[in-house]
Amino acid sequence: MDSVLRAAFIYLVLMVLFKVAGRRSLAELTTFDLVLLMVIGEATQQALVGQDFSLTNALLVIVTLIAIDVGLSLLKLRFDGFSRLVDGGPTVIVEHGRLLHKRMRHARLIEADILEAARASHGLESLEQIKYAVIERNGKISIIAYE
Repeated sequence: MDSVLRAAFIYLVLMVLFKVAGRRSLAELTTFDLVLLMVIGEATQQALVGQDFSLTNALLVIVTLIAIDVGLSLLKLRFDGFSRLVDGGPTVIVEHGRLLHKRMRHARLIEADILEAARASHGLESLEQIKYAVIERNGKISIIAYE
């Protein structure tokens, strides 16, 4: 039972931490992000299994984590408010070529990030060519160009 409680607690803590860290931080991994996730993974493994390295304990932890994940996905399907709480929603950060600075600060983005996404997806070179830029729920930046 201790392993199940540990798994549930660690899952909840990690969800909250990654929610606080923001969507953008998970959208594209830098070398630093990859190293950080590896360290977090190792620390999480230690916290999950404690001193019990048995196969039974490992399977119990894995089943618990998957059950929590499936349960949360079912709750998100059933309750829109819960889905918005867990995953957030899309956020407009450029509107008619104008940067929305407050939203950008909240997402920890700079103009160069938006222009990079615009170049990559549409070959656009300036903000004036962007009708809307939106941070999607997965952290990617979608660009809607003027016709």
